[in-house]
Amino acid sequence: MQAFFIKLLFKLPKSLLIRWSGKEQIVKGYRKLDPGFQYLLKLFEDRDAQVDFTKPAAEVRKGFDEGRNVIASSLPSNIKTKDHFIQVDGAEIKIREYAPESIGNIYPALVFFHGGGWVLGSIDTHEAFTGFLAKELKAKVFSVDYRLAPEHPFPIPLEDCKAAFNWVKKNASDLGINPNRVSVGGDSAGGNLAAALCIKCQQESVSMPKAQLLIYPVTDLNLEQPSIDEMAEGFFLTKEAMQFFRNQYLENENQIKDPLVSPLLADDLSNHPAAVVATAGFDPLRDEGDKYAQALRQANVEIYHRTHDSYIHGFVNMMMINGVDHALKRICDDFRKIF
Repeated sequence: MQAFFIKLLFKLPKSLLIRWSGKEQIVKGYRKLDPGFQYLLKLFEDRDAQVDFTKPAAEVRKGFDEGRNVIASSLPSNIKTKDHFIQVDGAEIKIREYAPESIGNIYPALVFFHGGGWVLGSIDTHEAFTGFLAKELKAKVFSVDYRLAPEHPFPIPLEDCKAAFNWVKKNASDLGINPNRVSVGGDSAGGNLAAALCIKCQQESVSMPKAQLLIYPVTDLNLEQPSIDEMAEGFFLTKEAMQFFRNQYLENENQIKDPLVSPLLADDLSNHPAAVVATAGFDPLRDEGDKYAQALRQANVEIYHRTHDSYIHGFVNMMMINGVDHALKRICDDFRKIF
């Protein structure tokens, strides 16, 4: 019921949302922040929903889980879920399957890696979006509960994602999916893991995913792209947060140059899977996402690149904002062309 009223709130006139935000509409160059996001940022501020990145990772996770109640959405109707558990290096990770009802026996599949800086997030934090993907794409989505840093630093999360991708392909028959139509995707750090997995497949000369869905992906952990400083604070994801995530994920700074950490630094992206790349204008990661889309295009990879100039980082989990569901449907329209 709360989610219903929150969504209703964000359908109010844009002028009213701007007024309630307590400031003039925020403008950066030619970009104007969407009034819904501007008011949402005000709500985060009022509810003290910002995470304190000076604290240890365990406390940051707790603050993140408490703050996300502001943006929580529910799983779409007519989506069935089932949990699977696989063994990885002596550990067990969970994979949650999302399936739309009654579309046939053999589905295409998307193996999805959630965002959260490799430190935060889970299957549950992204359930509304992964369910949305299953419904819109008419595909089975397999959301991966990879192990998190700093307890499990690079390359463990990537290895977990690779194991999950391989498990889905290997068990395609039992899962009711087409083994030749298994794609990967993710948002933010999850987008990084999806891109890195494709690079790893290329390095190991093994079969690639069918396609890749990269939503405001982390592609350059040097953290020196112009948008990192332009949008350093005040727009949900901050430069301080990215520095914190990098420090938790990597054991030493030399790893930054590894293309499995910073995909934008890869020498060769040719023969990579077709890709959809979505970025947000008011996002510290905007420029590195845009540049990765350009790098894929220059490598003659089929690419559909959508920029959302008035949006902030994390928008796929903010479907209460008027217009976001339409933006997500357009992303799915692009992905259907390639997966």
